[in-house]
Amino acid sequence: MKSRIPVVLLACGSFNPITNMHLRLFEVARDHLHQTAVPELKLLCGADVLKTFQTPNLWKDAHIQEIVEKFGVVCVSRTGHNPKEYISGSPILHRYRHNIHLAREPVQNELSSTYVRQALSQGHSVKYLLPDAVITYIRDHNLYTRDSSWKGSSTQRSEGKTGWEESASPQNSS
Repeated sequence: MKSRIPVVLLACGSFNPITNMHLRLFEVARDHLHQTAVPELKLLCGADVLKTFQTPNLWKDAHIQEIVEKFGVVCVSRTGHNPKEYISGSPILHRYRHNIHLAREPVQNELSSTYVRQALSQGHSVKYLLPDAVITYIRDHNLYTRDSSWKGSSTQRSEGKTGWEESASPQNSS
């Protein structure tokens, strides 16, 4: 077994709430970098975040250039996104494409924080989608419910249903 090089990954995104697929990004990126022998600090993102580099007024061009030129990016694939297209469609990303590593996630990644928030707001279980500690934190802090301070468009719950009585709670799982 060849020796592994140190890898430091800095991730961005909402992670609201963090899912197991968010955590999986780090594993996929680390494995990819170990195979390509690229040590250094890199920005870790999903292809959906790479696409936001093209969103007007969201990122400053100077910031994008500094990230990809000085540090580089590890972009993990995501269903419905084409990171190669995003790179070729951006003059900055295209110029520094040699510093953008595309890592393929072998497991389909269709889980999103938006889906999790909607599921919770409808009282559905999120067991096995989120780490148990995150589920506990959400429950303990009354997040993503009608009574919480989070004001998403799908925060309405069915009357009398909290979503925690079912298998979403770690202590209720078998």
